[in-house]
Amino acid sequence: MTEILGWTCSAILLLTLIQQIRKQAKEKTTEGVSKLLFIGQLATSIGFTIYSYLVENWVFVFTNLMLTITSVVGIYFYFRFSDE
Repeated sequence: MTEILGWTCSAILLLTLIQQIRKQAKEKTTEGVSKLLFIGQLATSIGFTIYSYLVENWVFVFTNLMLTITSVVGIYFYFRFSDE
């Protein structure tokens, strides 16, 4: 039951972030999106991925690895569509 809860929460979190990135890509804008959000998320996700691996928590290894990927994609779109 604990594993199911972890994987379900992981899926919900990833789906919400993927939806945000899809919206950003579709609208080709960075309006309302903070560059620091993705940069901070990237740094945190890398750290949590390493930590989760060290404590052998595979739900969090997977989730944080996927969060790292969504951060990289979000940063890519941010700079691609940014007016800065």
